[in-house]
Amino acid sequence: MKHFSIFKVSILALLLGTATSAHSNELSLKQALDYALDNEPWLKANKYQQVAVQAQSLAEGTLPDPVLTLGLMSLPTDGYAFDQEGMTQLKVGVSQMFSRGNSLELKQQALAQSAQQYPWLRADRLAQVKTIIIESWLNAYRAQQSIALIEQDKALFTQLIDITESSYASSVGKTRQQDIIRAQLELTRLEDKLVMLEQQFESAKKRMSQWLPMSMLTQPVSAKRDEIKPLADFAELKFEQLMPLLMKHPAIVAIEQSIAAKQTEVAVAKQGYKPQLGVNMGYGYRDDTPTGDSRADLFSIGISIDLPLFTDNRQDQQVNAAIAMAESVKTEKLIALQTLKGMYFKEFSQLKRLQQRDALYQTKLLPQMAEQAQATLNAYTRDDGDFSEVMRARISELNAKIDALNIQIDQQIIIARLNYYASSKDAVVMAELLAGEHNEH
Repeated sequence: MKHFSIFKVSILALLLGTATSAHSNELSLKQALDYALDNEPWLKANKYQQVAVQAQSLAEGTLPDPVLTLGLMSLPTDGYAFDQEGMTQLKVGVSQMFSRGNSLELKQQALAQSAQQYPWLRADRLAQVKTIIIESWLNAYRAQQSIALIEQDKALFTQLIDITESSYASSVGKTRQQDIIRAQLELTRLEDKLVMLEQQFESAKKRMSQWLPMSMLTQPVSAKRDEIKPLADFAELKFEQLMPLLMKHPAIVAIEQSIAAKQTEVAVAKQGYKPQLGVNMGYGYRDDTPTGDSRADLFSIGISIDLPLFTDNRQDQQVNAAIAMAESVKTEKLIALQTLKGMYFKEFSQLKRLQQRDALYQTKLLPQMAEQAQATLNAYTRDDGDFSEVMRARISELNAKIDALNIQIDQQIIIARLNYYASSKDAVVMAELLAGEHNEH
């Protein structure tokens, strides 16, 4: 029993050492989210696009500039004398074209409606980035905690191997050489698993490098994990409640704003059937006759009207094109809504199964694994058990702990994904939307 006592003391020391170790500089989920959402360059580019469309809207609602003409008319070529002929004159004219029907107002309205989609696009982008950062941080946390579990058990296995080698060398008990080889093999497998988890840890952090600086990514993630709170009671959310929730999703509302703009563009195209009016005025100055008699100056005014009589290949086709574009955007909305609905049900079904597995692990599997591992160890220390059974039970318990951790993290990731579909209830997302509408006014 002496080697078992040594083993118990070693376990206690290792557990105490693990419990007191902590990182002073750690990357928390809140820090990662705050930095990513405050420094997303896509949002700035989107705001510039909105400003550009709003400026274009103002420009489209303005009449074209008047045209000024200055000309010398009917100058005789046999002497180029300005006073020789009565028809010779210096003419100044101005002309102004007017829009077809209400086309200017409608063009301005269409662009203004198009600009209204940009705050919703920013809100959708924020919800996407939030989901990606949460998922990436949780994956890094998962890998880091799995590494900690393995490192802890690896130290225990090393202690157990040392005790077993001592027992084998002293020919005490039933320790066999194959027991030592099996223990060393399991230890090598753990080292391989550690390498794989280190790769997953680095990959998860590099996923956040699009938003976070390297100074933050070099830090370990915080060992303290805050629970991701669902934005809605997804378990009680019925289908008739889900669809109105998805209809309020920023991505869907942005498409609706685009649909409104496309429908106004149809009205713009229909203005092509109306005539376009132009007004022109001219003043002609004439010199006196060669004999000194005065000549009257000339004033002219006129209007021009283009008549859209042949509409088959122009106006009709422009209207058809505008209608087709509007219908295509309506179809995009339907596709986006169906995609959101399908992805929601996929994630929700996984969450239900994960919750069932989590309950099973916490109430039955983990306690049973711990009991089995302790029982095999007790039997081995009494020389009444097989060393391979001890290692197998310990490895199974370690794998069960890692599986339980994976289940908990997967639940949190799926809740973050489900929160994306309920992003109309997200205070951070709606704050960006309200800020965009305030800047617009």
